[in-house]
Amino acid sequence: MTQTKTHALVVATHNKGKLDELRQIFADLDVTLLSLDDVGRGALTVVEDGDTFEANAVKKARAVAAATMMMTLADDSGLEVDALGGAPGVRSARYAHGRATDAENNAALLGAIEALTKDPTGTGAGEGALKARFRCVLALVDPFLRDGEPHVVDGACEGEITRTPRGSGGFGYDPLFLVDGTDRTMAELSEAEKNQVSHRAKASAKMKLALEKVLAERDTFTRRVSGE
Repeated sequence: MTQTKTHALVVATHNKGKLDELRQIFADLDVTLLSLDDVGRGALTVVEDGDTFEANAVKKARAVAAATMMMTLADDSGLEVDALGGAPGVRSARYAHGRATDAENNAALLGAIEALTKDPTGTGAGEGALKARFRCVLALVDPFLRDGEPHVVDGACEGEITRTPRGSGGFGYDPLFLVDGTDRTMAELSEAEKNQVSHRAKASAKMKLALEKVLAERDTFTRRVSGE
């Protein structure tokens, strides 16, 4: 028998992979994570035009909280490759073009790396290490508490880029990202393993602490209003 949870939290994303990951990480909290479709806002799109992950996450959280009048969690995350000056960065989801698939973005990344590492003879460069990291910023906005001010946390997972995609799990650039301290890509990790080391897991661990406090504040507010 499934226990009904007290609170609801809208996740401001159209990315099912991100939503599923967050649902697993927050499974033990007294809160149900809802998609934009679940709250009738499937058509809502927030233009991610910020220069940083934080700017985009806060913008999305505020916009969805205002549209739904519900507690909202937004994330912006992506891949930073040092040799590419931090790219794809905030353009990770649309690195190839505006509506790019994961396969198209992966191909664009490998193309950029190949162009960068070609030698004058036109042959490919060696398989040198390409230091990179996944970075995630989470922003939580509750329109009824703390004047809607966002709580922001971040997390990072360090690794390297491999030129040969491996693994069938995850999404995005996971098949190209070798996780530091392992010989596997993010796409080769089990869900349990990924939820221990991923950038989103690290940010979410910090956010869980903040969310627990917000839920406690909401419970106190509800009891006060109901006269308990």
